[in-house]
Amino acid sequence: MIKIDSYEYYYNPEDGKYYIRKKNNAHPLKKVKDKLNKPKDKKNKGNRSEDSTNKVNKSRDKVNTANETNKSRDKVNTANETNKLYDKANAMNETNKSYDKADAVNETNKVDMTDYPLYKMSIKNNHKHPIKVSIVMPTYNKYHQTSLSLYGLSKQTFPHDEYEVILVDDASSDNTSNILKEVDVPFKFKYIQMKQNKGRSSVRNIGINHAEGDLLIFLDGEMLAPPAFVENHYKHHVHESNLVVTGAMHYEGVYTFIMPDYNEDQVAHLKELVGRDPEYRRLYENYEQTKQHSNVPCPLVTKEDIDTNRFQRLSFPNRYFLNSGLKHFGERLEGFTLPYIAFLSGNVSVRKANLKKSGLFDETFVGYGAEDWELGYRLYKNGVQFVLDPSTVAYHQEHGISKRKVKEQWGNHYRFVNKHPHIDVLILSLEWKELPFMHIHQTLVEYNELEERFPDEYNELKHAFCTMLFRIIEYLNNGQPVTKLYDLPEGSEERIKIHQQFETLRPRGFDYLASSFEQIYYL
Repeated sequence: MIKIDSYEYYYNPEDGKYYIRKKNNAHPLKKVKDKLNKPKDKKNKGNRSEDSTNKVNKSRDKVNTANETNKSRDKVNTANETNKLYDKANAMNETNKSYDKADAVNETNKVDMTDYPLYKMSIKNNHKHPIKVSIVMPTYNKYHQTSLSLYGLSKQTFPHDEYEVILVDDASSDNTSNILKEVDVPFKFKYIQMKQNKGRSSVRNIGINHAEGDLLIFLDGEMLAPPAFVENHYKHHVHESNLVVTGAMHYEGVYTFIMPDYNEDQVAHLKELVGRDPEYRRLYENYEQTKQHSNVPCPLVTKEDIDTNRFQRLSFPNRYFLNSGLKHFGERLEGFTLPYIAFLSGNVSVRKANLKKSGLFDETFVGYGAEDWELGYRLYKNGVQFVLDPSTVAYHQEHGISKRKVKEQWGNHYRFVNKHPHIDVLILSLEWKELPFMHIHQTLVEYNELEERFPDEYNELKHAFCTMLFRIIEYLNNGQPVTKLYDLPEGSEERIKIHQQFETLRPRGFDYLASSFEQIYYL
């Protein structure tokens, strides 16, 4: 056993650490003792010598007594000094533990960067815990809204180390690139910055390729997700592997900023909504007084408003799809002939395995519209079940509407019908006539029934109907007037047959098909 009073701590200033070394046992009092015990020449004899001897003995006794006392004192002092050193060592250990914890946090929060030919990817919170859910968010020039969206995703009830967010920035020219250093998020965060704009399909596919989760949630960069959003998507896929779950049909919009490029309808709508809250009304009135001096977004909703749900005072429902007939088919769209339209990539989830089976987004679809329906159609043809769940709704932060979107939409829809020129895709052209989805669905039901009941009849009418549906999209894409979609010479044999066949539709119970045919044939 090591005697504690035989060793001492010493501090090395070069490395800032304490070490132990053996003490020098030569004590100052030992030198005095040795000197007193040293033999001396005797100059006197007799009593004088004895007196001298007695004096020496007395001195020796005093020294010995002092030695014993000092030894006890030295032991106490040594113990005290040792305890002080132990205290220092313990304090340093505690400090080092704190540093170790800080280093662990820094190790987690550090950003790993990789440079690819088309993009750069930075990863924050790059832990090794298995990821269950990957949220793929494309964004382009929506810095303000995307920042709030990431904040909403940081408040999820789903375990933070089990989901990741992959933000794919499609070469934004605003401050989106600052998000990586600005956000403080608890989940694994992958920021992918494109070197040039590639379009919605391409950037989503890049996000998919970097996704670690078995479940993918596609969410637009401006979508504000409530706390249970991820959990509510995930619960559907736990026991079923062949689902598409969407909250997009239960659309909720919200004005989180006053955007300078709002159109007149948006401005009028916002004015109506700010009246629900005095503070929002005050912010809007202040903006109205100074807007001529500003061309930047004016914030309305804060992070605190998201925490308290106060932002919902500026929200509104837009149940376009549900109000057009989908609500009649229930949560699983049972019996609905066009379930793939529920695949709206602003808020939808699907297992990665299903995407590998059906294929990813078609990258020939550039710009806005139809790329999600096209992928949804392939999933539908591979037997995937579509589910509508209002608990998976997210809030779309409203922004200005680009005039290019309309042209992009028709261009992509044209690619869709070219790629899949089937009646259950062509029939969507009737939406241009503002027919509700219930009407479109019933028209398709009756067309399929006509094929089944009369496979060798109505050939001219069926051909004309499909041709007109295709030409609606073709003309819109080309900017042509949508008129004379199937113009035949008066008295021609085909024209006469079509008219004869059309006359028998209603008597045989094909009312919706007759109505739809009539509305586009006589344009």
